[in-house]
Amino acid sequence: QVQLVESGGGLVQAGASLRLSCAASGLTFSQSGMGWFRQAPGREREFVAAISWIGGITYYADSVKGRFTISRDNAKNTVYLQMSSLKAEDTAVYYCAADSFGIPRTARSVDYWGQGTQVTVSS
Repeated sequence: QVQLVESGGGLVQAGASLRLSCAASGLTFSQSGMGWFRQAPGREREFVAAISWIGGITYYADSVKGRFTISRDNAKNTVYLQMSSLKAEDTAVYYCAADSFGIPRTARSVDYWGQGTQVTVSS
C-alpha cells in the first residue's frame, strides 16, 4: 500500500519560510517522479513543483519560481519543498504527489496523492 505523508505546514507571516516534507512508503521511490500541488478554497488543484526520479530535472509553476525549491533524498524516501518569501496567495492545502512513470506536472499524471498539509500565510 502506497502512502505519502506530508508534514511541515503551518501558519506564518508574509515573507517567512517553511519547509514541507513528504515521506513515501510502499512504492519504488527512487524510480518515481515526485511533485507538489496545492489547492486553495474555491479553486482547482494546481501544480507547484516536480522533480525527476534521479533529482536532476525540476519544474516549477511560474508563480513560485525563484521562491520555492523542490528536492529529494532517495535514501530517506522523502521529497521536500522549501518555500521562501511566502505570500498570502500561497495559502492553500499542499499535496505531495507521485508518478510511477514520469514527472507529475499535471494532476492527471499523478498516481498517488498524500492527504495534504495546510499552509496559511497571513499578510
